[in-house]
This record gives sequence, C-alpha cells and structure tokens, in this order.
Amino acid sequence: MARGTLRIYLGAAPGVGKTYAMLSEAHRRAERGTDVVVGYVENHRRPRTEVMLHGLEVVRRKELDYRGGTFAEMDVDAILARAPEVALVDELAHTNVPGSRNAKRWQDIEELLRAGIDVVSNLNIQHLESLGDVVEAITGVRQRETVPDEVVRRADQIELVDMSPQSLRRRMAHGNIYAPDKVDAALSNYFRPGNLTALRELALLWTADRVDEYLQQYRADHRISAAWQARERIVVGLTGGPEGRTLIRRAARMAAKGSGSEILAVHIVRSDGLSTGSTREIAVQRTLVEDLGGTFHHVIGDDVPDALLDFARGVNATQIVLGTSRRKTWQYAFGPGVGSTVARESGDIDVHIVTHEQAAKGRGLPAARGAKLGRSRVVAGWLTGTAGPVLLTALLTHWHPGMSQATEMLLFLTLTVAAALVGGLLPALASALAGSLLLNWYFTPPTHSFTVAEPQNAIAIAIFVVVGVAVSSVVDLAARRTQQAARLRAEAEVLSYLAGSVLRGESTVRALLERVRETFGMDSVVLLERADEHENWTCVASVGVHPCLRPEDADVEVPVNDRLSLALTGRVLPAADRRVLSAFAAQAAVALDRERLADEAGRARALAEGNRIRTALLAAVSHDLRTPLAGIKAAVSSLRSVDVAWSPEDEAELLAGIEEGADRLDHLVGNLLDMSRLQTGTVTPLIREVDLDEVVPMALGGVPEDTAALDVPESLPMVAVDPGLLERAVANVVENAVKYSPEGEKVLVAASALGERVEVRIIDRGPGVPESAKERIFEPFQRYGDAPRGNGVGLGLAVARGFAEAMGGTLVAEDTPGGGLTMVFTLRAVPGGAPARPDLPATATT
Repeated sequence: MARGTLRIYLGAAPGVGKTYAMLSEAHRRAERGTDVVVGYVENHRRPRTEVMLHGLEVVRRKELDYRGGTFAEMDVDAILARAPEVALVDELAHTNVPGSRNAKRWQDIEELLRAGIDVVSNLNIQHLESLGDVVEAITGVRQRETVPDEVVRRADQIELVDMSPQSLRRRMAHGNIYAPDKVDAALSNYFRPGNLTALRELALLWTADRVDEYLQQYRADHRISAAWQARERIVVGLTGGPEGRTLIRRAARMAAKGSGSEILAVHIVRSDGLSTGSTREIAVQRTLVEDLGGTFHHVIGDDVPDALLDFARGVNATQIVLGTSRRKTWQYAFGPGVGSTVARESGDIDVHIVTHEQAAKGRGLPAARGAKLGRSRVVAGWLTGTAGPVLLTALLTHWHPGMSQATEMLLFLTLTVAAALVGGLLPALASALAGSLLLNWYFTPPTHSFTVAEPQNAIAIAIFVVVGVAVSSVVDLAARRTQQAARLRAEAEVLSYLAGSVLRGESTVRALLERVRETFGMDSVVLLERADEHENWTCVASVGVHPCLRPEDADVEVPVNDRLSLALTGRVLPAADRRVLSAFAAQAAVALDRERLADEAGRARALAEGNRIRTALLAAVSHDLRTPLAGIKAAVSSLRSVDVAWSPEDEAELLAGIEEGADRLDHLVGNLLDMSRLQTGTVTPLIREVDLDEVVPMALGGVPEDTAALDVPESLPMVAVDPGLLERAVANVVENAVKYSPEGEKVLVAASALGERVEVRIIDRGPGVPESAKERIFEPFQRYGDAPRGNGVGLGLAVARGFAEAMGGTLVAEDTPGGGLTMVFTLRAVPGGAPARPDLPATATT
C-alpha cells in the first residue's frame, strides 16, 4: 500500500488562521469529489472556524478517563476503520492523554499515513523541538509540547500561514482568538509585538530552509550554474594561514545580518605547492567553520582564482570573502594577486577583501614557497641572469670605480644566487658565465682583454664560476625538493579527505564522483565500463553536465582496469594529478563492487525466500495434499470392498466424503497454482466494468449458507476488476473468516462506496489478530494461532492480496470493533458513478 501524503500549515503563533486554512482546503477537496473526514479539529469556540466545519464528516472522538476527568482524543481506530482518502488532524504537536493509543498526536498521524490516508495538519513554529530554547529566550515561556523537526521536514507540503503582528493583535482585541476575559493578559504577555515579530521571523526562516532544499534540487536537475541570489551564500577563501580565523568570523557576522545565510569555507590546494598553510591550522579552521554552522571544502586547482570562482559558481554563491594579501609591496611584481583577480572576474558575485593582522607581512621568498617555475618567473630569472651582470658592471664602472676585486666578485656571486632563486638552474649558469666574462674584461688586469696577468686572479675567477654553479645547483635542487614536498603534501591532504569521506559513509559511486568533480573543478566525471575490450563502453554513473561516453572523448582518462575507466571533462590536468585521480578511481571501483554486492545480496535474499517457499510447498504436498487424498482413497477402497455390504446411507456418506476430499484437493491445488502464477508474475487480469452484486454472491458458494451474510447494495457504482480474480480473492477471504469464526456467528460481507473507490469488508467475530501479525498473515504458507494443519497450506490470504493488487486494489486487515478481524478490499470505482457523499450538516460516524 502506498504511504499517504502529509500537508502541514505552519504558523508563527496561535490565531494566524492555520485551522481555517486547513478547513478551507478540506472543502476544496470535497468539492472535487475527494473523501474527506475531520479526524480531530479544535475550534476553540471561534465562530468562523465552527462555520467551516459544516458540510464535513466528523469522526467521533474517543473519550478517556484520567485523574477524575473525561478527555476527548482523536480515535485512530475509527479513522482507520472509516479509511477516508483525506483526514484533517489539528495540532500536530499535541500530547495525548495517558492511556491513548500513542503518546503524541504526530505518532497517530504516522499510523494514518502508513495506512495510505492523506493527512492535513497544522503546527505553530514554537512547537518545533530544535527551536525550544530560542522560543523560551524570546517569550519567556517553555513549550512543553514539541514535535521532532524531522517529522515536519518529511512532510510532502509545508505551507506558511502568515499574518503581521499588528493584524494578529487586532484579531485578538476583537475577541476572534481568545475569550474576552483573556485578551488583555495575552496582549500584554505572549502576544507582545516584539514576541510576535521574532516568532514570525523564525517561521519565515525555517520555511525558507525547506524552500532552499527544493531550489537546490531544481538547479541540480536542470544543470543551472548561474548565480541565483535567492539566498545569501558566502564563500570564504582560506590559505591555511592564521588570518583564516578572522575571515571565518567576519563571514559569520555577515551571515548573521542576512538571516538564513550559509557559509562555505574552501581551501584551494594548488598542485604547484603554493599553499604553505599549516595542517594544524586548517584543522582548527575546519572545526571553527562547522561550529558556526558552515561547511568546509578542499579543492585542487592550478589557478587559485579560477578554482575559487568555479567553486563559488557551482554552489550558487552570492558573496566571496578574502583576506588582504600578505605579500610585500615588491612581490606584486610577480602578479596582481588572488584577491584582485577574483574581484575582477567575479561577475555578479560580490567580493569582500577583509583586513587582518598578517596583511603585508610577507610569505617569504618565491623559492621558499616551493613553487613550480611558471613562465613569468623563468623570464624574470633570465633577465636577472643576463641583464643583471651588465647593469651591475655599468654601476661598478661608472659610480663605484676602484672597488676591490673580491668585493666585485661577491656582488656578481650574489646576482647569480638571485638568478637561481628566481629562475632556476639555467638562468643562474648564464649569470655565472656572463659574470665571469665581465669580471675578466672590466675588473681583472689587464682590463679590456680576456687575458689574466696574475695567476691568483685566474684562480679567483675559476673559483667564482665553480661557486656560482654549485650555489645555483643547490638552490635549484632545494626548490625542486620543496616543490615535490608541497605537491605530496597537497596530495596527502586530498587523500586524507578521501579516506575521511569513506569513513563518513560517502561510499556511493555517485557521491564519490561528485567529490572528484568538486575537488578538481571539472565539468563532468563519468565512470565507464565494458564487458571486454571488443565491447562498447557504457556509463555506470556520472555527475556534471555533458558527460562523455568514451574515454577517447575525455580531457582526462584514468584507467582503473581493463573493464573500468574514469573519464573527466572540463580541462587538462597535469600528469602529477593522476596519482590522486588513481586513488579516486580505485575507490570508485570499490564503491561500485560494494553496490553490486549489495544488489546481489538482495537477490540472494529473494532466492532464499523462494527456497523457503519451495520447502513449504514440499511440506504442503507431503502433508496437506496427502490428507484429502488419503480420505478419498479410503472411501473408494471401502466402496470397492466385496466383503462388506454397505447400506445406501453408508454409501452416500462415503461418496460425500470423496466429494468433500476432492473439493478440498481442488481448492489446495488451485491456491498452489495461483501462488505460483503470482510468484512468477504471470497473472494478467482482464479488467472490465462489473457490478459487485453479480460477483460477490458467487464467492460465497464455497461456504455453508448459514455461515455468511451478504450486504451489497444495488446502488453501488460499478468497479473496474477482473471478475474471476475478484471472485477467487473474496472466496479465499470468506472461507478463512468462516474457519475462524465462533460457531453460530455469521461472517458479514458488506460493500460501500467512498469517493472514487468501493470497499468490500469481510467481518468476522473470531479471535482476531494482533497488530504485529496483521502483515505477516498475508505471507505465503502462514497460519496464525492454533489452526489445524489439515485446514489448508496457508496460501488463501496471500493469493487474495496478490489478486487484489494485480487489479489495482488493496487488501488490508483491521480490527473488528468488539473483537474479531475485518478484511477490507479496496477497489477502483468506474468514473461517472455516484459515490456516497455526506450531506450538510456535519455528521458523526463510529
């Protein structure tokens, strides 16, 4: 049976019109022909609410005695027995009187939803469990009746019933909410303008959260990447430096000003190792973000501004918070910086540059950052190594002539080291070569020639070249090792996060692919599979827009094995990223195997169930089928015996036994064949329009006349069923009911019309079935209680439910008021019939 839907009207305070809106919705549905009943509505003696109850069927309440008083609560059993399409239930957070079926009304509603009944209810914002402390701080009143937030979030529809504080206070003053003697106290206490404004804001924000969930799902389904500023989302760019805490707190203050804002902190881990943030500091900042209600994300990107903007657009961010650059003024020669670039290219996303204590304090020399030498640094290195010696020579010859040769050599050596720091080994070698030639020509006697008069000068120049080359090699090697260490550190951070995601349960293939797409900033990620090398590739799972269908079409391909390949589109990644991608690809293969093993486990459970049914079938054949066969054989052997002269009465009795055994055998075999058809899915109903009074009476032919009573009005609408299947199903249920009914008690078979459906109820006064066993009795080969084995193999109810569902109907078990069990067939009425509808004024049913 399909679960019912839940619609909740949410209000900020009593009196905003939730119950009125709920009753208005009930009248609209009733006018459309929906079967609506009032399960429980408290009108609080409000005239307009009482008027809205007219014309709606009201289920009588259950009265309970508690501490010397009598209290009326919603009668869940009566509503389940009535089985309407829609039930109105007021005050979702209400606590039931001790002795009720459930402790809370929302638990009563859960039962109605599980029974397939749609429920319309209402709730005030102060009754949400998560807001209890907030509401108490605002109003000074602690709410005793609360409902878990998850219960409300699971609702299929949530509609906010809004009213301004001024309008609500006017309604209160006019006596439309409380009695006149309570108005003054309410207006001066709970219904103060400040309280109502705060509660209204809470209701609006909580509803906005739910709306945002729908919006995110819609954007994902329609692959929308442009920013929709429906809600503030603040992205905080972190470098791993100590200023990150300042940025996070600043973003939190900005989010607090815009109610409902969301904080997303992102740490861009550059593959060239430019990030030198402390791992410990990153962990502290992650904890701080999560404590403030935000989320933390790791992203790999060679271009930090592009990676940050791609992430911001991907999450529909409206603002980006960055810190003032820590670089020294002279370091801006290497580029405009991340903040300036992001602000220039952000488009419709606002960028906030926040000052902090670390601003302009520097990050160290470029080589200390372990950077991969980009084009600009290589050019700067060659300029330093080639033009630098020339400029230094001009400076020494024109402005500082007569300096000692040792000092001049040290200056040229310093320039060589600078070229190594900026541009690497080759510019440093060029600087050493140029410096040695210039030293020889301009500063070593005899000048303006490449000859060296004194041996010590020749040795000094040679030592200069050797030292320059050695220093350049060491500096370049240190830079490369620092680069490798930074790269490995970045990979370790990503792999650590991957391991953490596995531990947190993000083990589905789709979740893992989404993590890959987010981490590397790709457009799409797809896991491809093929049976062998000669087969075409098929898509196992994909995320992002326009996924490729072949590894050859991908920008990056990471083979997992001969059958699996991870394909990414969006940009070409450096080769070093493949190590990390390989780890993701291996984990994707593991996740895929885990999902398939789970599916195989499900199929194995189904096979085990089939084996259980076959085992039960063998038991039935070995016992239940042999019993009538043994009776038939004994009777036939007796009739054929020549040693005994049977009287006509004895012969008639033996023949009757044979007929009864044959009927039982035919019934058992029929049920076995029907169950086999249901198990193999070969039941194909031939649906046509029939009258119940033509089919149901025929189903009573298998029971004695004095054991069942029939009440099927001729005025019922026609139903769309397979007459043969319906007859078999009703016959099985009636025979089962007769079997368990006390002697002298008749089984009642009654039918009635309810909206767009017709119900057939088989009511007995037997021992009944406890709630925990109501579903189990419909399983194959199940008997309940002490039924003797010779009475059947336990397939009658299973076959009946299978036939009912094959025709688009249902079969459920309910308690019979006063004791016993009621089986309810729900069938589809033919459109255009005349289903029964309650008339004005409101009536009560039991």
